[in-house]
Amino acid sequence: MVSVEPGSPAAETGVAPGDRVVEVNGKVLGDFLDYLYETDEDHVELRVIKPGGEEWVVEIEREPGLGLGIEFADPLFDGLLRCRNRCRFCFLDQMPKGLRRSLYVRDDDYRLSFLHGNFITLSNLSDEELDRIGRLRLSPLYVSVHATDPEVRRRLMGFERAGRIMDQLRRLAAAGVTVHTQVVLCSGDNDGAVLERTIEDLSGLWPRVASVGVVPVGLTRHRERLPFVAPVTPDLARAVITQVEGWQRRLAGRGLKAFVFLADEFYVLAGREVPPAARYGDFPQVENGIGLIRLFLDGFRRSKRRWPQAVPARRVTAVTGGSARAVIEGAAGELNAAVAGLEVRVLPVTNSFFGPAVTVAGLLTGRDIGLALAEAWPGGLGREVLVPGAAVRPEDGRFLDDLTPAELAAEVGVPVRVVEAGGEAFARAAIGTGGER
Repeated sequence: MVSVEPGSPAAETGVAPGDRVVEVNGKVLGDFLDYLYETDEDHVELRVIKPGGEEWVVEIEREPGLGLGIEFADPLFDGLLRCRNRCRFCFLDQMPKGLRRSLYVRDDDYRLSFLHGNFITLSNLSDEELDRIGRLRLSPLYVSVHATDPEVRRRLMGFERAGRIMDQLRRLAAAGVTVHTQVVLCSGDNDGAVLERTIEDLSGLWPRVASVGVVPVGLTRHRERLPFVAPVTPDLARAVITQVEGWQRRLAGRGLKAFVFLADEFYVLAGREVPPAARYGDFPQVENGIGLIRLFLDGFRRSKRRWPQAVPARRVTAVTGGSARAVIEGAAGELNAAVAGLEVRVLPVTNSFFGPAVTVAGLLTGRDIGLALAEAWPGGLGREVLVPGAAVRPEDGRFLDDLTPAELAAEVGVPVRVVEAGGEAFARAAIGTGGER
């Protein structure tokens, strides 16, 4: 089933919401990628089935760079490609029961990687699917590598086919497909010499392997009957920073000035400042938690020229996870000192739902935020509560546990403002001049 944008080329030919597009240019559609590939022509012929069963064939002259105005309810058509890995550190295995069913789905679908930036492993792909990726030039893809040593990767992922990763990446590179890769670092498994080899191997496939992001393993309190995985400690974080920064210098000498990056959490754990923006290139893995603090700090600095000297008496409570606590407290301190009448108080929230070791704002639940707010300050929460947008799903505006910001506001008795990512948005929200997501 489709929705159709009013006034679009498809709408002008009579294609309407609820129709089924079954062929494009005589080709039966397997999924949305077939549709994108086949409609990238000046002249497009659609075979459409109306809700009553009537069959239409319509012809559309497409202007270069413009779509037809058709959106599909399910871009996959034939169902999700599922993951058969048994990764020792899989976050889904560490989730408690009782959440919505969709959160437990083990997807490893290259189409969602292309469309939405989901990380996939490639180990579940058939040769035919790998060939299709090359034929359609699906770039960029996002691939969880973890280790290029075949035996280490097989052991980490619990799947024999996982050891083929370098052969698969070489095939994609030869077909002209660009990939961004990640390494979930597990102490004693894929750090040290294994990480050395991984960066070396992947850098050899540049520019088709466009980046490597190294992120620390996430461990929740729900690991009953799961294999032991050691957390990343501050000492290990410092060692990894030294190792990766050494690689950054060496690779810069080979022309790869922005290739391997560390997640912000490494710098937080190590008590180090994050690198300057130039070290992140075009921030290719910001959605992976790499460079968010730098973007926040630089945006916050730029916002200062627009701060008022004073505001009518205004106190707000800014919620944050443990990882960003120092950054948010620093920003709040600067605002309080510079803007008369403004008081921003920062409330770091402990993650009881997943466990205190999980400190990123994106995994805070509405209930944990509500409990922290209820126990906060005797003097009250102020005029508003500022909640980081990362904690609220963009598709439905709910927290991970399905509580809504409006429900949270009703519980705590104070309006809740969901704030966009970035330092500029935080400053505007604190001052009261915008910043909502």
